[in-house]
Amino acid sequence: MKLGMLQSLNVSLLESVPFGKKEVVTGINKKPYSGALLLGMTGLPGDAQGDTVFHGGPDKAVCVYSAVHFPYWADRWERAVLPGAFGENFTVSALTEHSVCIGDTVAIGHALVQVSQPRQPCFKLGMKHGLPGLQLDVEETGFTGFYFRVLQEGFVAEGDALTLQKRHPAGITVAEANRVMHTDKRDRDGIVRLLAVGELAESWRQSLTKRLAKLDEEAESGG
Repeated sequence: MKLGMLQSLNVSLLESVPFGKKEVVTGINKKPYSGALLLGMTGLPGDAQGDTVFHGGPDKAVCVYSAVHFPYWADRWERAVLPGAFGENFTVSALTEHSVCIGDTVAIGHALVQVSQPRQPCFKLGMKHGLPGLQLDVEETGFTGFYFRVLQEGFVAEGDALTLQKRHPAGITVAEANRVMHTDKRDRDGIVRLLAVGELAESWRQSLTKRLAKLDEEAESGG
């Protein structure tokens, strides 16, 4: 089942960017790359992340964003939105947070990838666009994007199809994961269902496990 297409393959090295009275080291200013790149277990060559605690690593090897959302942001910002605008490595067509599930496996080019978690935007996205409230706007719209982990390394290039190889049996979409994390934070059943997905990224697993423990503690104390 074809999910969409890789419209743009984007990478960037680190750079120091002025932010208020300080400099921020970031790799958010992704630019399209023409040609094929070997997608490895921790990402793409020629690409880097400024904060490796919250970005990058095996669970977040590839940041994905859908061009389906570009018209919404273009209308809101009153300017064109180009590939890489959300610091994504893969700008994709068609597929969105509602069409992929945590744990889905997807073929692209010669690689095999798996949906690991929604993307959680940080302040650097607002810094990039001069829009301090953008981080919250992205969370509220649910137009977050998501991450792939790499199951099989291989070359990828602009124009490659993204083909669903296996839908995860739990069927928890990225949109549903966003709802549990950002909107209905006290949905205990939703948290439990999400934690039951073994393919969920470790960072989300830790956050939701702590939240569940707090909810259970409050319930026991009558809070």
